[in-house]
Amino acid sequence: MSDQSIPEARTPRTPRTPKATSTTGAKATSEAGAKPAFKGDAPLNGGASESASRAGALSRRQLLGTAGATGLVLGAAGGAVGYAARPAGATPLASLGAEQVMFHGKHQPGILQGLQARGHLVAFDLAAGAGRKEAAALLRRWSETARRLMAGEAAQQDDTDVARDAGPSSLTITFGFGHSFFARTGLEKQRPVALDPLPDFSSDQLDRARSNGDLWVQIGADDALVAFHALRAIQKDAGRAAKVRWQMNGFNRSPGATSHPMTARNLMGQMDGTRNPKPAEADFDERIFVPQSGSKDPAWMANGSYAVVRRIRMLLDDWERLSVKAQEDVIGRRKSDGAPLSGGTETTEMDLEKTDKAGNLVVPINAHARITRPDQNGGAAMLRRPFSYHDGIDTDGVPDAGLLFICWQADPLRGFVTIQRKLDRGDALSKYIRHESSGLFAVPGGASEGEYVGQRLLEG
Repeated sequence: MSDQSIPEARTPRTPRTPKATSTTGAKATSEAGAKPAFKGDAPLNGGASESASRAGALSRRQLLGTAGATGLVLGAAGGAVGYAARPAGATPLASLGAEQVMFHGKHQPGILQGLQARGHLVAFDLAAGAGRKEAAALLRRWSETARRLMAGEAAQQDDTDVARDAGPSSLTITFGFGHSFFARTGLEKQRPVALDPLPDFSSDQLDRARSNGDLWVQIGADDALVAFHALRAIQKDAGRAAKVRWQMNGFNRSPGATSHPMTARNLMGQMDGTRNPKPAEADFDERIFVPQSGSKDPAWMANGSYAVVRRIRMLLDDWERLSVKAQEDVIGRRKSDGAPLSGGTETTEMDLEKTDKAGNLVVPINAHARITRPDQNGGAAMLRRPFSYHDGIDTDGVPDAGLLFICWQADPLRGFVTIQRKLDRGDALSKYIRHESSGLFAVPGGASEGEYVGQRLLEG
């Protein structure tokens, strides 16, 4: 919404140098100075920067005014959708490298931050013979690498120098556990019920080789080399303990690419992210994060969340044959500015009962934006934070492109599954997308100072 603040700019940092030492005394938790970074209508995705602003830094509000921003996504018969997180507020490009997100905090980084320009998703399977001990050592290595790289420092060992000249560039690295991880490590009794496999959906065409996994890592940054540097460091740290199961690469609009902060567009040209849960809402934490107490989840998941990850291919050739009016009827919003077909501006509440002169609903009964609304799904909501992807052209000449859908919720059964089942029964968007891979991961809360991610599970 227009009253939402823009994450503050940070004071530029000295470019990283190989083997730089940690400056832990200057760290702040990821909650410090957090600002809401969400905007208004459909169930998911959001971004509130958790990074602390540095002394003397100009705020983005000072630089750009107070305009809000977000980003849209899709989902359809076969993929729950909501509305994506806004991109980080636009800033002069020269300042992008200075943006830093803190590794330590209540929640892991990469959940509440704004959309990043580049991303990598990668799943690992533990190597044959590797168990709880090896997994603990791996998470310890990964956590230290994430802390260093997110601070703009070099990797502790054998840094590749790929990001030598860059600052942190809003880098975030997030870790999660798949259903199979717990049997591999002898921790079945600690496996959350919420991590039970997702049900099948009628339009799924899933590639099992590119789905699930023991471990999941999400990497995001506003610079492609910084993101790639982190990816290589994480892969190298895996060593003999784990091997890559699948990897996917994505992108979003770069901060500063537009003259003012605004809702991003997806590869269908639609504004994507108008409505999403907002941190200022009273039930935001209840919907998105596992509580510290009073939950059916195991204690090690306190302050954590569940990530549903889906590769959703957009059938762009079919979509682009539609007229603009037909595309708007599929979504339920104007393509030009994201406003609901019932009238108003992008943030105007959609009037689901409004009819035209012929008595037809202005927002079609199977419009995507209608079906995914929380008030049409018993309040179910997800925090969507996706990346677009383009993996070239198939042998039949069509683009392999679409959305790396990522949504966060305290309970995937109440969030993703509820909405996906509704979409499965007749979403107009379903004929223009295809769900090709899927995963569900338990993402524990953030690591405290001196702790690694997952320590309470692996050493509890």
